[in-house]
Amino acid sequence: MSKFRSLCLITSALTLSFAGQAGDVTEKTSHDGFFNNMKTLCGEVFVGASTYPDDPDHDFAGKKLVADFADCSNHEIRIKFAVGEDHSRTWVVTQSEEGLLLKHDHRNPDGTPDELTNYGGWANQSGTDHKQYFEADQETAELIPEASTNVWMLSYDPDTKVLTYDLKRHNEPRYQAQLTPQES
Repeated sequence: MSKFRSLCLITSALTLSFAGQAGDVTEKTSHDGFFNNMKTLCGEVFVGASTYPDDPDHDFAGKKLVADFADCSNHEIRIKFAVGEDHSRTWVVTQSEEGLLLKHDHRNPDGTPDELTNYGGWANQSGTDHKQYFEADQETAELIPEASTNVWMLSYDPDTKVLTYDLKRHNEPRYQAQLTPQES
């Protein structure tokens, strides 16, 4: 093999290696940016309603939704999510070396874990500093097999102050809520 061809192969390998690392850096940066932006909302309470589906028989139809950024640490944000008088839900966003994770913590009235709890998934590469998409993880697929294709989206628009929670299944809309800061 000629020295020129060897040099070309080494250059190509290094370029691919750096390109892969750059993708990882971009993903990590958007995950970090998102987590840090969401953390600035700690202590705030958002109120709103379901925007999809437009079905009067849906469990959340006509109910006031409240997202309370109640507990924040350097690696976890706990957002209490109330649906009317039902305060059993908490969204948990965790930042770790493995990435950004969204889980749904459901509790019974006595505080014990509901039988359907801790489902969610990892943020993929499609997110930004203000919006992330979380694909169902293996734990979710085992707990709720029909939810194995779920993708949750959580976003906050700093211009409009709208917090959006969205769920798609089989790449089809399943649920969406939009909330704005509670007036003091």
